[in-house]
Amino acid sequence: MISVLVTGANGQLGQCFKDVALYHKDIEWIFKTSKELDITDHKSLQTLFSQNNFNYLVNCAAYTAVDKAESEKEKAFLVNAEAVKYLAQTCKEKDTTLIHVSTDFVFDGTKDRAYREDDRTLPINIYGASKLKGEEYIQEILDEYFIIRTSWVYSEYGRNFVKTMLRLGKERDEIGVVSDQIGSPTYAKDLANVIVEIIVSNPDEYGIYNYSNEGTISWYDFAKAIFEQANFDIKVSRTTTDNYPTPAKRPSYSLLDKSKMKEALKLEIPNWKDSLDKVLIKILE
Repeated sequence: MISVLVTGANGQLGQCFKDVALYHKDIEWIFKTSKELDITDHKSLQTLFSQNNFNYLVNCAAYTAVDKAESEKEKAFLVNAEAVKYLAQTCKEKDTTLIHVSTDFVFDGTKDRAYREDDRTLPINIYGASKLKGEEYIQEILDEYFIIRTSWVYSEYGRNFVKTMLRLGKERDEIGVVSDQIGSPTYAKDLANVIVEIIVSNPDEYGIYNYSNEGTISWYDFAKAIFEQANFDIKVSRTTTDNYPTPAKRPSYSLLDKSKMKEALKLEIPNWKDSLDKVLIKILE
């Protein structure tokens, strides 16, 4: 039986993994929340691995407070880089394949086409820099790994853009949303399903992969769709990033090219609108 450790089990992706795992009872799943397993504690990792033989480690644990990272650089790098180094070292010692979730924020967002895995990385904020450093550690230490870069993650769990919009839709009659940041949302459960597919199919084409839902939109487009599909009567106005300053800069264009992932796994990736429908049904039911 395949044994899989999932870290960060209390986060969006971790909770979606728990749902997906119910359909894969032929896999032994071990879920650890950040309280149950502190990935920044190398000794705790080694102890856990000494007591179990994991075939895969799916790292969903991360420091994801993008704006806060600007003033908490040390903490962001500890979780997103140094802890990832510990994970990679432990995986190497125990012959475990690491599947690590990264971000579109490793790019600067200046291209006018979707980013490919081999495009030059140049993060423009601390969060992106910390995630890139984690990627670099993995590539230095391991030969057998999967790094999956994703973007605009949301789900029925935790805090995310969709749930924030639904809350604001109940509180306001009008809202302004930036229309000059372009990308594609990712439903965390779709991402979890893809990672499970990697585990089940056991491909040997290791490396970096991109994954998000299909489609190209702005945050403004996404907000409008959320309210329309949820039947909320609220006016959504376009605004620009300059009018909505945040501590951390965001890439203006971070669409991800998924060709490599689709070819490797023979995937049909859901459109963002279809996945949004599924999430809204769960949140609003």
